[in-house]
Amino acid sequence: MKFFVPFLGKTRERYLDQAIVDYTKRLQRYVPVEIKVIKERHARNDAESVIMAREAEQLLNFAEKSSIIVALDPGGTMHDSPGIASIIASWENRGIQTVTFLIGGYLGLNNTVLQRADLKWSLSALTFTHEMTRFILLEQLYRACSIKCGHNYHK
Repeated sequence: MKFFVPFLGKTRERYLDQAIVDYTKRLQRYVPVEIKVIKERHARNDAESVIMAREAEQLLNFAEKSSIIVALDPGGTMHDSPGIASIIASWENRGIQTVTFLIGGYLGLNNTVLQRADLKWSLSALTFTHEMTRFILLEQLYRACSIKCGHNYHK
């Protein structure tokens, strides 16, 4: 199984980018991870609906080959870390090839992405920037994989 996470644009905050690189390396001890930075294709003065539609198209183009698509959305289901570990184990048992995690831009995810997603996850009742969400997702996936393998990171 492989995790694929396309990012809409570069991570601008250096400390977050470093944390993303660190947790990607950690997570790769358990599962291959591919991060793809997608060049944003909208102008600053485009309407929000245009921006969200273009982002949705870009994200879904990259997610087409995925076995499972997980959309990160505040309206999604919240799981604790052991719950995510259990979900990952079930994906492995089912022979899932690729799991794609979709994070929207600063406006969130378009409804077309949410409708296409197999699962919708919320990381918290709190609101995070899309760049923070990248890091939090990778850290939680690493935590879940360490739980699944019986390591002590979670404790």
